[in-house]
Amino acid sequence: QVQLVESGGGLVQAGGSLRLSCAASGRTFTSRAMGWFRQAPGKEREFVAGITWTGTNTYYADAVKGRFTISRDNAKNMVSLQMNSLEPEDTAVYYCAASRFDGFYRGSISYHYWGQGTQVTVSS
Repeated sequence: QVQLVESGGGLVQAGGSLRLSCAASGRTFTSRAMGWFRQAPGKEREFVAGITWTGTNTYYADAVKGRFTISRDNAKNMVSLQMNSLEPEDTAVYYCAASRFDGFYRGSISYHYWGQGTQVTVSS
């Protein structure tokens, strides 16, 4: 098992920034793709950003491209999501997720471990 704990959510005004962090523990963190998803009230969970094991490759949903940056520190078993130029439409619960494998995964079915989520609220 891999345990994931998110932190860094909160309330911010439109145009502001937040940095989410995800701490991983348990089974090895190595050779796993990591991702961030979000779920707004009344909507399905959606992919936000993903990163491969080495961190060399990152990929984003079109809605956040150019505003959000995913990164990882494998020595610390941490994954982060820097969110800039936040918009009210970014309001959601944000989830950190880990796959059993390395690669490019946008579907939630490809991720096997999930955190509890952290609330991000962007006011207009």
